[in-house]
Amino acid sequence: MPLPERRGTSLLPPSLIKKQQGIVSKAQLRSSGHTRSDVRAKVDGGRWQIVLPGVVATFTGALSRQAKLCAALLYGGKDAVLSHHTAAEEWHLVPIAGGPVEITVPYTNSAISRPPLVVVHRSRTLARTAIKTNPPRTRLADTIIDLATSRATPQEATNAIVDLVGRSRVTTSELEARLDLRPPFRHRAGIRRGLELVRGGLMSALEVAYQEDVEDLHGLPRGSRQTPFEVDEKTLWEDVTYDAQGAAVTVRLDGRSTHSTPGVAFRDRRRDNAAELAGRARLVYGWRDVRDTLCAVAAEVRAILLREGWNPRGARKNVCPRCR
Repeated sequence: MPLPERRGTSLLPPSLIKKQQGIVSKAQLRSSGHTRSDVRAKVDGGRWQIVLPGVVATFTGALSRQAKLCAALLYGGKDAVLSHHTAAEEWHLVPIAGGPVEITVPYTNSAISRPPLVVVHRSRTLARTAIKTNPPRTRLADTIIDLATSRATPQEATNAIVDLVGRSRVTTSELEARLDLRPPFRHRAGIRRGLELVRGGLMSALEVAYQEDVEDLHGLPRGSRQTPFEVDEKTLWEDVTYDAQGAAVTVRLDGRSTHSTPGVAFRDRRRDNAAELAGRARLVYGWRDVRDTLCAVAAEVRAILLREGWNPRGARKNVCPRCR
């Protein structure tokens, strides 16, 4: 998309204007021959606008997302990088939310948060966590750690690790190495617990809730996680299966409110058909089921397991406080 029309920027290199989405620092303006009074005249005349202290947009009107990223990084200084939720957006881990740009700067940097445009974090290990992408941001594994440490509780940190590792190409060993290199100040136990759950086959916070609140609390056997099945000559994975417990039962855990694409819906229909042809019982639960009606979910799973051949002899006791 072309940048808005600019006037009075002839002293600035066109390549710089284009690269920085029309955003420049006052230091860059001075080095290009613009005086303080010159800049002030353009701002007062409504041709430019002050975006952040020391950062100017050489146009008026709303800033694009890329322009906001450039403005935040220029404000943070030469060592600033995108981090936390903004870095996760750039890594395609999370949807673009449109909130403040989050950056991390060296611990001794004087930049402070300037809502609603920028949130500033500080780090003593920035040199080891930053990567020279365009724009610069924290490494993928470090971005996941930062998001987990920013959660309000240890359980939320655990869920963040499971969800984010499950949707990324980061391995648990790589994340473990980053944790050893830069131990987080918050939620260390919750983060490491999340890694243990991922190594055990869990891929989402919903799977964590199902294992702990449905299976463990209600004395159900722990099913096998991420079991591969061949469908249409492709390998697909079922979330939970109980074949090892003597019952051909599949439980699918769907954290989405809807099927986002026709391809996803088609794939799930083919899995349903394949399960039916194989004579497998299957149950599907979402967040609301596991969160609000977990006892009913557990009762359904137990009934189907018993029907399909599970022997409860020696099973764990039901310790759910809601059922007792």
